[in-house]
Amino acid sequence: MRYLPHTEVDVQQMLEQIGVSDIDDLFSGVPEECRLKRPLDLPAAKSESETLSFLRGLAEQNTKVSDWDSFLGGGAYNHFIPSVIDQLISRSEFYTAYTPYQPEISQGTLQAIFEFQTLICQLTGMDVANASMYDGASACAEAVLLTIRAGKKRHKVLLSQALPPQYRETVATYCRYLEVELVDVPIQGGVTDQVELKALLDDQVAAVVVGYPNYFGQIEDLAAIGESTHASGARLVAAVAEPLALALYKSPGELGADVVVGEGQSFGVPLSYGGPGIGFFAVRKKDMRVLPGRLVGEATDQDGQTGYVLTLATREQHIRREKATSNICSNQGMCILMVSIYLALHGKQGLRQLAKINYAKATYAKEKIAQLDGFTVTFAGESFNEFVVTCNEPVAALKKRLEQQGILAGISLGRDYSDLEDGLLVCVTEQNSREQIDRLVLALAGGEA
Repeated sequence: MRYLPHTEVDVQQMLEQIGVSDIDDLFSGVPEECRLKRPLDLPAAKSESETLSFLRGLAEQNTKVSDWDSFLGGGAYNHFIPSVIDQLISRSEFYTAYTPYQPEISQGTLQAIFEFQTLICQLTGMDVANASMYDGASACAEAVLLTIRAGKKRHKVLLSQALPPQYRETVATYCRYLEVELVDVPIQGGVTDQVELKALLDDQVAAVVVGYPNYFGQIEDLAAIGESTHASGARLVAAVAEPLALALYKSPGELGADVVVGEGQSFGVPLSYGGPGIGFFAVRKKDMRVLPGRLVGEATDQDGQTGYVLTLATREQHIRREKATSNICSNQGMCILMVSIYLALHGKQGLRQLAKINYAKATYAKEKIAQLDGFTVTFAGESFNEFVVTCNEPVAALKKRLEQQGILAGISLGRDYSDLEDGLLVCVTEQNSREQIDRLVLALAGGEA
């Protein structure tokens, strides 16, 4: 981190250059009653060595997921990241890349984005994918806006209550000042209640949004939901928080989804205390021109050589603001590159094998926990690498007890679901060894892991 101190002489020279005598003059446009009348409540300045020592002490209060037996999931997943990813993204032509306004000097960045779009289409079973989404939650919200734009004056959106809570909250934030009615669809047995869904579908519904897998790790019946949704004239949006599952199950595109969005963090992007993520967004060809963000396309130059260009850019930075479909201003280039390298490195078969390992380990943990007295697997349906456990003691106390043994047991569901106050969301990935799973089971049973 660069250290650029300003002396009093430096400050005075800058003030003179812009024609003011005092720093306070820079804030003359702020009403007097809105200004702070005292110095900021900050500690005295430290030397460089003291500052580094202070920051190091703060960093040491944190811990790494590798130091714990972690069974956390819920939208951010602890997957192995091959060393080649860090090596390749550290090349200067990648880590200095920015938005590719000028194709003649941005061919590497444009090609990386094009490859990402292609891989997302293959993964989701869709026709077109863009590259400009911040994370899965905001991609989900943008998908809702797309369905409203394309919905022929329909203004209602049905959100499954099994959709990740953060996704539902983000959708609500995006739609707060719009004429959009958001309606929750109840859950039954850990998945969207299709009877209630059919009752809620009418000619005002623009879209139905469900998780695949959903927040509880369950695999929704997208084909059946899609049939009901399309019969009413609405679009089906599939939100994928754990995209590794798509290597094992039929893609949302095969099952009838009209829009597929999600979070790509599982594919080579570190957890990093919850961010950054990398949203993806894929649609049928008919919706290509109402996509948010941008599309990179493949073309040929005057010599017949392959080149890459911004084929479609529908954000306000490129076109008139009133015609823009979004104001997303980041291409997430570095994260896109990480995902692309990860997917290319594993390939179709490697990714499927990794998904099978996740499924097998989660199934082993689920079966072992189900055998414990006082613990039950809450939902009986098909799940991928997450599942819900009903506990025989308060979840907060249970988690604290296991943390004392170096185990992060899962996510408490009571905060977001009042009827699952005793529910614990457990996630198992390839990073969890059999020994770790056995320690979790032993600790749940009251033993010392």
